[in-house]
Amino acid sequence: MAGAAGGVHPPRPDTAGCWRCLPGAELGRRRLPLLLLSLLLLLWAGAATPGEELHACKESEYHYEYTACNSQGSRWRVAVPHNPGLCTGLPDPIKGTKCSFSCKAGEFLDMKNQSCMPCAEGTYSLGTGIRFDEWDELPHGFDNKATNLEIDYSFSESLGNCSLSTWSLKGDYIASNTDECTATLVYAVNLKQSGTVSFEYIYQDSSIVFEFFIQNDQCQPTVEESRWMRTTEKGWETHTVELSQGNNVLFWRTTAFSVWSKTPKPVLVRNIEITGVAFTSECFPCKAGTYTAKLGSSFCQPCPANSYSSKTATSCHQCEPTMYSEPGSASCKPRPACTDKDYFYTHTACDTNGETQLMYKWAEPKICSEELPGSVELPASGVKTTCPPCNPGFFKTNTSSCEPCPYGSYSNGSGCINCTVGTEPALGFEYKWWNTLPANMETTVLSGTSFEYKGMAGWEVAGDYIYTAAGASDNDFMILTLVIPGFSSPQSVMEDSESKEIARITFVFETICSMSCELYFMVGVNSRTNTPVETWIGSKGKQSYTYIIEKNATMSFTWAFQRTAYHEPGRKYTNDVAKLYSINVTNVIEGVASYCRVCALESSGSSCTSCPHGHYIDRSSGGCYPCAANTYLKAHQPYGSQACIPCGPGTKNNPIHSLCYSDCHLSVIADGRTLEYDFSALSNSTSFLVGPSFTTKGLKYFHHFNISLCGNHGRKMATCTDNVTDMHILGKETEFSKSTSSYVCQSIIVPSDVMAYKSVVSSQPVSLADRFVGVTRETTLDNITSFPDYFPAENVGLPDVIFFYRSSDVTQTCSAGRATAIRLRCDPLKPHSGVLSVPSKCPEGTCDGCTFHFLWETVEACPLCSADDYHAIISACVGGIQRTTYVWREPKLCSGGISLPDQKVSICKSMDFWLKVGISAGTCAAILLTAMTCYFWKKNQKLEYKYSKLVMNSSTKDSELPAADSCAIMEGEDAEDDLIFTSKNSLFGKIRAFTTKASLRYSQAWQESVCRAVLNKLRGGVFQRTSDGFDSVPLKTSSGTTDMDL
Repeated sequence: MAGAAGGVHPPRPDTAGCWRCLPGAELGRRRLPLLLLSLLLLLWAGAATPGEELHACKESEYHYEYTACNSQGSRWRVAVPHNPGLCTGLPDPIKGTKCSFSCKAGEFLDMKNQSCMPCAEGTYSLGTGIRFDEWDELPHGFDNKATNLEIDYSFSESLGNCSLSTWSLKGDYIASNTDECTATLVYAVNLKQSGTVSFEYIYQDSSIVFEFFIQNDQCQPTVEESRWMRTTEKGWETHTVELSQGNNVLFWRTTAFSVWSKTPKPVLVRNIEITGVAFTSECFPCKAGTYTAKLGSSFCQPCPANSYSSKTATSCHQCEPTMYSEPGSASCKPRPACTDKDYFYTHTACDTNGETQLMYKWAEPKICSEELPGSVELPASGVKTTCPPCNPGFFKTNTSSCEPCPYGSYSNGSGCINCTVGTEPALGFEYKWWNTLPANMETTVLSGTSFEYKGMAGWEVAGDYIYTAAGASDNDFMILTLVIPGFSSPQSVMEDSESKEIARITFVFETICSMSCELYFMVGVNSRTNTPVETWIGSKGKQSYTYIIEKNATMSFTWAFQRTAYHEPGRKYTNDVAKLYSINVTNVIEGVASYCRVCALESSGSSCTSCPHGHYIDRSSGGCYPCAANTYLKAHQPYGSQACIPCGPGTKNNPIHSLCYSDCHLSVIADGRTLEYDFSALSNSTSFLVGPSFTTKGLKYFHHFNISLCGNHGRKMATCTDNVTDMHILGKETEFSKSTSSYVCQSIIVPSDVMAYKSVVSSQPVSLADRFVGVTRETTLDNITSFPDYFPAENVGLPDVIFFYRSSDVTQTCSAGRATAIRLRCDPLKPHSGVLSVPSKCPEGTCDGCTFHFLWETVEACPLCSADDYHAIISACVGGIQRTTYVWREPKLCSGGISLPDQKVSICKSMDFWLKVGISAGTCAAILLTAMTCYFWKKNQKLEYKYSKLVMNSSTKDSELPAADSCAIMEGEDAEDDLIFTSKNSLFGKIRAFTTKASLRYSQAWQESVCRAVLNKLRGGVFQRTSDGFDSVPLKTSSGTTDMDL
């Protein structure tokens, strides 16, 4: 409610749409000085009733007010009639208190005496403050409206209307909208001194942006640091901000942008309290359902259950026996008849005899009546049975209670057994028997109406399981929390910051629901906000769920069950329950052991020790043996050589064999050649946006992907942040920020220009790639398939290189976790980081919600250039110079690597020169052969002539000698022939003269030899071969003797 307090004024918008409170000068102009107003009213009253006698004003016919403060901080107290013109004789104005005067909490300013007086019973005051705690209707001075954000007007016809998406009045509190509209609650106040504003709120869902900020009358924010509200963990939390003197405009603004999940839970606000106003002239009455029994109260107390009160109550009245009420009620309700939904069953703790008993209890608070017709009675308790064994790691004492086994031993729930030599206890917690609630677990109920925690159990043990009991109403949250102080992770995990798994929690559950019940599993770190990890809606069969613990800290695990989100009187859905059958947590500090595992032995062989990094334990000998190259070790199961898991293609192990990674280098053998890839230029974190997309209310958002292709030797460099609850520290690492680091992550981005923020809004970060699977040119690896038709290739000459990843985040949709395939395609036309894209048929990057596909086109995806990627071009011989130039083969599908060789220059003989030489030589040879042929033909003619002469002379007598007894050419014999050849000064004559000299001696010898042979034949001589190679015959003389050879 709003009290009568000085300086409180409703806001008004200016022409620019900015909400501002009225400046002090404008307030003075709008609210005339009450002194002048009183005089004008008196004059008007006298003029209105001429000649009529007015009676003197009684105290009940007027009240006191202060005039506006002047520049010196002074003011006047004047009397103002309730109905002007009905009386006269008002008290004279007197000087009032200073404008900075105020009373203490529990007091009010008595305007008659201008002094502080205590509030009466049934009322309260804040002194210099006002409080708004009733929200059946919007209090005076508040403005409540909703607007669209940035709208794509091409889709304006399909956009929803935001006029109804305002803050909703819920009686004791006010609730925000849950859609993509922006709902704003505004209140303006003028403070005469510095003060504060405080309010209680519940903010459970970070899918809503919730901001509270303050502006002065120039629309300038005054408290920017506390603008972004943080999510709450346990019920109502209080937020307080200081206010400066003067005008202050308060804004509560929410915008939801839940893209993946269901409708988010609204923000709730109540008990808005403002201090620093000028004065409080009266006390506020206690609202119905509350009371105060003493003078000078600053607050009212709620009535307990089964009681009620009216407004301004000094005490609460008890309900009739047939009636009941909840705490803080203004009336009582009739009790309904008891049904089977008003009680629940549980098991008692083991007694000294080791027996337990099934018992039934009425659900608290008990609102039903057993005396009404048709009412059921509480069933009788069951017979006593033998207690189940203790949970593993515990043993049963003489009093039948369960105690943990000492370190170095284990148990199956009966007795403790010492671990043998060469083994060590596997510490953890395994709960599968539910006779009593374990010491590190607690249960409670969170009201779905008032969101207050109730002192009652929300879960009850039932022997084989623990289940949700009946709450006060069906929309209550039944809470079960398990707290783990820390974890004892393996040594290799402790030293490897990139190994995700520290421990794990596995539980088996079941939900049985007739309505749309919800089971939440939440995780908190170091007693901070519980973050919902998974939600199950409706009935779910018995199943197991595992959560990987990635941080060694104090962890809390919470199960919250709500039967329905709607509040209705009575209990209708008590039979809708959630059951937990078993909970198993590994590697717990100060845990217990259900078994002993083999360990590595020291050299003495008597105690356990840790194996060096990358070594597995041989079960038989207890020795440590190194893993082979390109394998990584299962840190939590390091037994036997099979614990060393081979790395995927294109990857190698880190030095301690805790993971496999890619160094961004790859060698591929294809078509008889080796292709070398270097993706180092793409190893840095790269981000890109997909969209925009629009919600039904017109909210524009983008899918933001951050990719670290190879990481940094196994370190994941891509980070996505949820900055909804801490916008002011965006870009700074803090333990309050929600973020995820992986090879590939995704978040939802709302641009800063859409919501008028200084920075973008990033929400719902999700890891898509925690583990590097491998890199290959095959389309399938580890059951992850990158479909070629998602990204049709224009150039089929060079296959794509595909990077495969997996994520350990398991969801209901993705039971095997998420996976990612990044297809790298060589494109020389896209330099540097190139272009990233998603499949056209899957604009959000995934078609099934589990496997994400990306195409990265860049020149950096091309193999390194080698000698096979260029060829030589040899130029013609020009001017005795020949050039050899090297060029890339087209299309060029390589990058980096070797460079083209420099151009080579060599000396050469041109084709024209050799052609001329060849023609000249051929011509000369032809001429020479022709000349020699003619020459020898002529010589042959001469020999035939001489031979014929010899034949003619042979007809003489044998005793007579021929006239020519010599074959020698006589002087002048060839004169006639020589004249024939030399008569013409021709080329043939010149050649003949040249060759004659060279063959003269040989020709003469040959001619003489032939001549002698002829003569000898004619003479009947015998041929003889001379030393010069010619056949000759000895010449016989007349006496018969042989003459000397010629």
